[in-house]
Amino acid sequence: MNTIAIYANTNKEQAIYWSSRALQFLRTQDVRCIISNTLAEFLSDDSTANVEKISVDEFEKFADVVVCFGGDGTMLSAAQKIIRGDIPLMGINVGKLGFLAEFSVTELEESLLSLINGDYRIVDRAILETTYKDETMYAFNEFVIEKYNSSKMITIRASVDGHLIADYSADGIILTTPTGSTAYSLSNGGPIIAPSAEVFCITPIAPHSLTLRPLIIPDSLEITLELISSGSNALLVADGLIQKELTTGERVSIKRSSFGVKLIKHKDTTYFELLRNKLLWSAGAGG
Repeated sequence: MNTIAIYANTNKEQAIYWSSRALQFLRTQDVRCIISNTLAEFLSDDSTANVEKISVDEFEKFADVVVCFGGDGTMLSAAQKIIRGDIPLMGINVGKLGFLAEFSVTELEESLLSLINGDYRIVDRAILETTYKDETMYAFNEFVIEKYNSSKMITIRASVDGHLIADYSADGIILTTPTGSTAYSLSNGGPIIAPSAEVFCITPIAPHSLTLRPLIIPDSLEITLELISSGSNALLVADGLIQKELTTGERVSIKRSSFGVKLIKHKDTTYFELLRNKLLWSAGAGG
């Protein structure tokens, strides 16, 4: 591990604090570190001594791995910035649930040593891609089309490879990856999908018809979502971070991207162990 980039949610004091601790520890291990110019503004001169400060957009040129301090939102933000760089992300959770940021600050030095020594595994996660008005957009968790500045429902026509699925009259619609299935989609009744499954899920948001249920489809298909009726405009949202306004009659075609996201995981843990721990499925086990 030659160069480690540190990325932190600078809106969280704990993320700033623990990123400083990480830099101090990595210095004792003679590891080359880089940080963003933005994070540098929140750290002391002692913390950033001998640390290179560059734009986050340049991480993919110089870093071998990006260590993120924050929650899942921080991981999504980092992924959006280095999506073409094929650089693995390691998440140190200072937030709440943390499905993506699964390492704990209570094991910070141990986790960083494992990273330095190569004692970890890397998993590949699929992402979504669309082009809207000549701009390519990516989503690690999900794309959402949702109503905007109105209490009225919108109607979205969903098709797969040119074949009509249904017209969804709802507050919106979610197209989620398996990784995103434990996020916004789950809050709207969508299923939990194992990340190794090569599928996507269409999940309606508060649909007018109770027969419109979440639908799992192979990720080899291209999904087209068209805004066919709206009392106002709607929003196309990628991972809750990037928003584009849609008008009636506009459509977006979404597919699995040729890019992906690499996540660093504990060497001996599994996805199902993560589910048990995060969702407290084993809370009552053993009496």
